[in-house]
Amino acid sequence: MEATAGEERANQRNALLAGFLGWTLDAFDFFILVMVLDAVAKDFGRSRPEIALTLTASLAMRPVGAVLFGIMADRYGRRLPLMIDLIFYSIVEVLSGLAPSYEVFFVLRLLFGVGMGGEWGVGASLAMESVPPKWRGVLSGLLQEGYALGYLLAAVAYFVVFPRFGWRAMFFIGGLPALLSLFVRARVKESEAWHEHRMPDWRSYARVIAAHWRRFVYLVALMAMMNMISHGTQDMYPTFLQHQRKFTPQETALVTIVAMLGAIGGGLSFGLLSDRIGRRRAMVGAALGGLLVVPLWVFAPSTPLIVLGAFLMQFMVQGAWGVIPAHLNELSPGSLRGFFPGFAYQLGVLAASSITYIEAVLGEHFSYAQAMGLLAAAVLLIDALVIALGPEAKGVSFRKKIG
Repeated sequence: MEATAGEERANQRNALLAGFLGWTLDAFDFFILVMVLDAVAKDFGRSRPEIALTLTASLAMRPVGAVLFGIMADRYGRRLPLMIDLIFYSIVEVLSGLAPSYEVFFVLRLLFGVGMGGEWGVGASLAMESVPPKWRGVLSGLLQEGYALGYLLAAVAYFVVFPRFGWRAMFFIGGLPALLSLFVRARVKESEAWHEHRMPDWRSYARVIAAHWRRFVYLVALMAMMNMISHGTQDMYPTFLQHQRKFTPQETALVTIVAMLGAIGGGLSFGLLSDRIGRRRAMVGAALGGLLVVPLWVFAPSTPLIVLGAFLMQFMVQGAWGVIPAHLNELSPGSLRGFFPGFAYQLGVLAASSITYIEAVLGEHFSYAQAMGLLAAAVLLIDALVIALGPEAKGVSFRKKIG
């Protein structure tokens, strides 16, 4: 009995670790481009908005990955699709570092978006189905802040690698996630919840999707706003620091590291809080906190205050995000948990994907502080309203048929 309990704890730990590291390395690969945007633009002879458009392209393709890998995860289990996805986006990342032209680079970033879109839904369902319900909120925060850790690691690589070896070497490092597939194969077991909820045929699968379309539409709207507050406060921030505040690459990297430490702290804090006061209350509190921080975040008159603003903004934004893996999986039918939350998430990404490009264009015509500050304030307020008006299923059992 003790051995069985020990094996169960080990599997919970390994499943959470696999989801966490997969999302960390996925985010690392995405945010490399955020850090080296100016260098890539210069090398290809393109404008900042044109390179920012490749970020939009990656975001726009994420729903494709969510569909492909999500359906695979519901039909064939979580492990195999996760391994295939890790290998796929690692190869694309390395090839991005070898791209000879802007056109090739653009296509590769489209393909990277497919891989990035597949990882979250599969990894999150595997992790959330494996951990105890009473710890789901705080472990959700830990899982989601793999994203912040990935951004932090990208900033560290920018600080250490970029000055010596240039932007292409940054993408070569992005091939490391392929090694994680070996860990998944060797140490992670299939989710018991998946075995219980597996659909017997595709017709039954389609009926469950049709029966829950209203819930799905709400989750897409929620994730559209969540991605606007995330990408709207992160993707162009290094460009704002360098272009408007005249920070050096090293200074930009250090500010980003501080901001991502705030993000990790916020994700864990609000994830834990959501276990006590509920998912919606925790998320609304974080979004409104971010709204209050906007003036400090982009209009602060001194460098120390800018650093504090960056820390607090990501503490709040990623505080709201830390609740998302638990919240989305709790609101999803058990038989669709590989597809439903991941596809809703990535359609939200698609709906929000233009915000980076809009910020870049407005920043070139006005100022990055004005463009980012105005957009951030608007989306944080709307996000709080969308969260408050939605449903909640805190602590629901994943081992009971709900589909």
